[in-house]
Amino acid sequence: MKVVVTIQHPGHVHFFKHAIAELEGRGHEVFVFARENEVTADLLERYDIDYEMLAGTYDSLPTLVAVQATYEARLLARVLRIRPDVITAIGGPAATHAAKVVGARSVVFYDTEHATIIKKLAYPFADAIYTPECYRDEIGPKQVRYPGYHELAYLHPDRYEPDPGVLAENGIDPDRKLAIVRFSGWDSSHDMGQGGFDDPSEVVARLEDAGARVLITSEVDLPPDLEPYRLTTDPAGMHDLLYYADVFVGEGATTAAEAALLGTPAVYVNTLTMGYIDDIEERGLLFGYDGPDRHEQGLKRAIEILEDDDPERWARSRDRAIEGMIDVTDVIVAALEGAGMERGRRAEPADAVDART
Repeated sequence: MKVVVTIQHPGHVHFFKHAIAELEGRGHEVFVFARENEVTADLLERYDIDYEMLAGTYDSLPTLVAVQATYEARLLARVLRIRPDVITAIGGPAATHAAKVVGARSVVFYDTEHATIIKKLAYPFADAIYTPECYRDEIGPKQVRYPGYHELAYLHPDRYEPDPGVLAENGIDPDRKLAIVRFSGWDSSHDMGQGGFDDPSEVVARLEDAGARVLITSEVDLPPDLEPYRLTTDPAGMHDLLYYADVFVGEGATTAAEAALLGTPAVYVNTLTMGYIDDIEERGLLFGYDGPDRHEQGLKRAIEILEDDDPERWARSRDRAIEGMIDVTDVIVAALEGAGMERGRRAEPADAVDART
């Protein structure tokens, strides 16, 4: 079987990396095509995934349209040559359109309800749309729900083991509190007009005053006074830093979910929320703030977490929260192979076992 995997964000690399390896191990031909975005290329190379970069970055809605058009045209040219059996993506309008042209099956994974452009441009052309159970929208007979989150494709206990060496590599004192901070860009089509913190410099100052070492990961340029806090580590080590951190504070939903699912309490400050964010919050691993006082309320909660006298309780909460959840890589492999995952129903844990046979 020939499989085309499309990548448009660093998180997509993590989502598909184990599935790519398993599919290749089963004898399938896998072709990976990407669009540059932050550290996407670095991660693909770090995980030794062969790929072709089809388009570059963008910094506004008009350039996004131009870059996406270039990406879609080049992807179509490649799949016309390859003639794949299945094309997959997270969201992925380009993938579903190309699949229709060449007669391939298209499998879409998605978890973001407010991305209306994706829904309009991708969902009508997809053959199957896989969503977490907590996804709020009802899509129809194409939808398959599974008990889990995207992040459990690479952070499920069966897939992930932390590397304590990341602390020494980054000069981190294990006896000092550690806060990872994430500032987001707001130029994605579904993020425009939204917001997070009022003052990034105050975020860092308040966390330091609470005794934490602060490290920043950011999609945007930082003020000069914050540049010394920017993480320069291998991007593949980011999850290890999140695992060993005492708190995550940020505007990025994916990173907030990753931290929570690693047992690190996450403070999510953003006017946008999603079904999976709400679901993780209900499980006591994440604290979301989206109102006009989100900056102050988020910082207040982060400081309370840093002052917690029982930090181990977060790991216990994480173990309870993911009990019974599926290894999402197994869902991906089964979906692409077309094994035991009919459309319009719930993906059961037994399906994941079938995917490994």
